Amino acid sequence: MGIDDKIKNAAEDLTGKAKEAAGKVTGNERLEAEGDADQTKASVKKAGENVKDALK
Repeated sequence: MGIDDKIKNAAEDLTGKAKEAAGKVTGNERLEAEGDADQTKASVKKAGENVKDALK
């Protein structure tokens, strides 16, 4: 896994956490769900990169 991929995934995860927190504070369910989806997407990408690394 390249360092730039790790940074991008971490940034996407942090963005998702921020969106989810903002959604909870404001009562915006759509924003909260969007944040959760961003975090899930980052986790899936990280898992895929880990599989690539394991196969090397």
